[in-house]
Amino acid sequence: MTIINELDSTYGISDEELTRRFRESIRIDNEVREIKGLLIARYDDEMKKAYLEYPDGRREYVGK
Repeated sequence: MTIINELDSTYGISDEELTRRFRESIRIDNEVREIKGLLIARYDDEMKKAYLEYPDGRREYVGK
């Protein structure tokens, strides 16, 4: 069931489309950061922790 809110009815963009666009923007940003040799924030599903990935492939887990 899709619920249409005021913003969706005004601009015609569904929640699913906004989610798709957001994920694509993050993917593009990560590609740009990789090309520039910058850190990329990622999440490890197995360890349930966020980490920073360095250009050399090294991972530094965030938090305790």
